[in-house]
Amino acid sequence: MALESTSDPHTRLRPGDEGTVRRYDPHQQVLNVQWDSGSSLSMLLNAGDRVRRLRDAGWERLLDALREAGAEAGRAAAEWWAQDTIGGRATGDVTATARKILTNIEAAGLDIDDLPAADRDDLAEGATRYAEHAPPGAPRWEELRGWQRDRARWAWCDGFDQAVEAEAARQCRIVLHPHGDDRDLRHVYPDRVRLGGPGVFAGDWAWTPNSAGDMRIPVGFAGTLIETWNGWGVFTCTREVAEAIVADQQTARDRYRQQLAAEGVTGDRLDRMVDQSMGRLCFDGDVIVADETRVHDDPDAIERLAPDAEGRYVVMGRAWTWLPVHPYDCDRIAGHIPDPPSAA
Repeated sequence: MALESTSDPHTRLRPGDEGTVRRYDPHQQVLNVQWDSGSSLSMLLNAGDRVRRLRDAGWERLLDALREAGAEAGRAAAEWWAQDTIGGRATGDVTATARKILTNIEAAGLDIDDLPAADRDDLAEGATRYAEHAPPGAPRWEELRGWQRDRARWAWCDGFDQAVEAEAARQCRIVLHPHGDDRDLRHVYPDRVRLGGPGVFAGDWAWTPNSAGDMRIPVGFAGTLIETWNGWGVFTCTREVAEAIVADQQTARDRYRQQLAAEGVTGDRLDRMVDQSMGRLCFDGDVIVADETRVHDDPDAIERLAPDAEGRYVVMGRAWTWLPVHPYDCDRIAGHIPDPPSAA
């Protein structure tokens, strides 16, 4: 233990001095202490003396070793679990399974029956784990008190369970992310996107049924939210992302053109119907030219969207209905999603 304060005006002890408790009288609230400095001044707790308990470094190292051993076993168990549940040996819709499990893991405190879990009540197994993983010089299992055995057993189990959840979440993210990114992307979930922060954006028109009939977003665009406009998002993005938006608009125009052509529309009427439905986007050097003259039946409806001083673009902000979307709802993400800010 260490001294915090004492009411004795004559002692040479100072705050931070350390000692060992030899006896405690709970009725008188008196600690008999052998101080490392040689003093034997007792602490009168009911008179205002204050001490704090010091951590047993050796005991903490022992618990840390058990936690790490449990974590190693937990990671291995989660890797096997992933193969059977969302990996190569799994059957069914692994994406839906991964989304459900990740959602449950991210909902702190929610039990997840599907994941491997340590048996905290198996005393024999606890003794075996202790014998295998306790560091050299640690007391034998039989020498531990009951509470020490419990803490040792639970340290291994804590390491195991925490590692299982972390590795299972990582494996789920690999399955869900269109490019296999295993990072924690909760900071860009739609409900967490804030002004000045990163997000993944798409138009409210972007949802499209895939071959299985699930509504998906073919491509989301990484950017930074800078304001809202009539409830919609306005974001800045890099040149790479701006090029992807321009290409996606052209893909949408081509797809609509093919649909109309299949219906027998041809010639000038085909061009006019496409232009009336969707504006043209193209680059003129570093500037994006947005031509919506036929969309609005206005010859002046042409915008030139130049990059800012940092080379970032606002593509059809305050004009198109953009919104932040969940990264795992996208089949592809254009641009780089930054890591979350480090905790202060």
